[in-house]
Amino acid sequence: MIALVLTLFGLGPAMIVPAGAQSIITYVQTDPLTGLAMNGMDPVSYFTESAPLPGHPDHEFTWMGAPFLFANAANLEVFRRHPEIYAPRYGGHGAMSMSRGFVSDSDPQIFTVFKQRLYLFYSASNREAFLLSPDAAAIAGEEHWQRLSKTLSTR
Repeated sequence: MIALVLTLFGLGPAMIVPAGAQSIITYVQTDPLTGLAMNGMDPVSYFTESAPLPGHPDHEFTWMGAPFLFANAANLEVFRRHPEIYAPRYGGHGAMSMSRGFVSDSDPQIFTVFKQRLYLFYSASNREAFLLSPDAAAIAGEEHWQRLSKTLSTR
């Protein structure tokens, strides 16, 4: 009977996950289709351009198990020397979600650079909430990231 109800609601066997199963969340959020960090956007360009630039496959660098793309060789070199400055905070996971104590996806088109650090967000409303009190949100995010990042995979 349960199988019939599940099937009627589109929750057939392919949708059932064993109780003990967990998905692997990586240290750096990557696109599930391409495997790229930041959906292939150049992280350095958030600091140097008026809008973020897409990266190019000829300029790829792997950091913390995730491939990042860059618009040019100069940006790749800058990132290679200082990833702690140019990589998005919290591995690119949603900044407001992290400040609330949990890991979420983010959209690299929804961002802010605050105190020379890049923060990505799941939604525009999360970005707005962060910007209401960015110091408090960033501090809370750092506290939660210290704990949560230890549970994430670097592949």
